[in-house]
Amino acid sequence: MKFTITLDRDEDGVWVAECPAIPGCISQGNTREEAVENIKDAIKNCLIVRAERGMPCLKY
Repeated sequence: MKFTITLDRDEDGVWVAECPAIPGCISQGNTREEAVENIKDAIKNCLIVRAERGMPCLKY
């Protein structure tokens, strides 16, 4: 499954990654590459937790 992510830099220069399709799925990294790897893990874990709690996995 593929997800669209957004990448932005905050005021401290940290890269912030978000997956808009999964509410609250946000991560960060010191580099773009680190932020992308971290959001991949966050997506996986968000989907697991949401499924365990019987929550919808995706926002439409």
